[in-house]
Amino acid sequence: MIVKMDVAALTAFLLDAFPQVHADFAVEAVTEKGVRLRLVTAERHLRPGGTVSGPAMFGLADVAMYLAILSRIGPEALAVTTNCSIDFMRKPVAGVDLICEAVIHKLGRVLAVGDCLIYSEGKCEPVSRASLTYAIPPK
Repeated sequence: MIVKMDVAALTAFLLDAFPQVHADFAVEAVTEKGVRLRLVTAERHLRPGGTVSGPAMFGLADVAMYLAILSRIGPEALAVTTNCSIDFMRKPVAGVDLICEAVIHKLGRVLAVGDCLIYSEGKCEPVSRASLTYAIPPK
């Protein structure tokens, strides 16, 4: 797949289109298959017990897949999630950022399908896995 938006372009897009949350995320790489996105964890992302909350991990997967798709189709703000299934497999390590590896499996004219694996920074076992489908608006 041809890359249309690199790390700098995705970062600028996130700042422009989603100024309310852009500081939570850092685009680390546009890869051969998708993107790597960091959730810069803060107290607002935690649930009782000091672990990162499920909604924060869902948000990370959702934003990562959105950016992976945009990296291939260009700045299309109205691409939207149509389906997401997430499995929480391990408790994230307290006090560290989460890293999401988003991979696009199919990029069609109207739908994109992919998966995300989320890791605690520095760990090799994923803490969650998500499968997502996005609708791409017609040109």
